[in-house]
Order: sequence, then C-alpha cells, then structure tokens
Amino acid sequence: MGQRAIQAVKRAARGMYKTLPTLIGIILLISMASILIPSSFYSSVFGNHYLVDSFIGSAIGSILAGNPINSYVLGGEFLNQGVKLIAVTAFLVAWVTVGIVQLPAEGLLLGKKFALLRNGLSFIFSIIVAVLTVMILGVI
Repeated sequence: MGQRAIQAVKRAARGMYKTLPTLIGIILLISMASILIPSSFYSSVFGNHYLVDSFIGSAIGSILAGNPINSYVLGGEFLNQGVKLIAVTAFLVAWVTVGIVQLPAEGLLLGKKFALLRNGLSFIFSIIVAVLTVMILGVI
C-alpha cells in the first residue's frame, strides 16, 4: 500500500471515530421511536383527504426512519389497518428517503446546506410519488 493510501485510511478511520457517538445516538432514537409508537396510532391519524393524508404520511415517515426491507411488512400492516394507499406510499417513501433524526449526522458528514436541501426535496417528492402512484393504479 502506498503512503497516500495509508494516510487516507487513517483519515477516514479518524472521521468515523469522531462521528460514532452521533451515529449511535441516531440508531438508538430510531429504535426507540419505532418501539414506542404503536402501529394502531397511524390508522387513527389519517382521514379521507388525499393530499392531507400524503402530507401527514410524509411527515411521520420523515421523523421515523427505516430501511426498505422492513417497509414491505410495515406497509402491509398499515393497509390491513385501513390506512389509505396514498398515505402508506407517502409514509414509506419518506421513511426510506427523508431522515429528520439523521439530519445532524448527515449535516456533519455532508454539509448542512446539502442535508437540508436533500431532505426537503425528498419530502416534497415523497408526496408527489404517492399521488402519482395512486393515480397510476387508479385508486383515487
């Protein structure tokens, strides 16, 4: 290995070491929120207005964060509890792409302006994707 490669590995390791407390905190917050908020809460929050439901779904999904693997089970459970497809779609897209809980770490690692812009656009597009998905499927 060259000297520059060794320096790059050391610098990357130092950066990971500095961000480790923030990353652990984010993982703990996500886990705690997922456990403390029961699934039945979500079905009581959503009404019958498509845009409001998609906005609420995106907002809740932005606060809670998850991975795509769990979204299949979660989405199915929401649909079984009577939550509309538009709200479930908005929730899941935001849940995977927007991360309010992860925002401090993302801002630290990638820059605050980039993190805010990416999360804001992801939030807006989660609503747009939900509306388009439901329109394409002809559910509205």
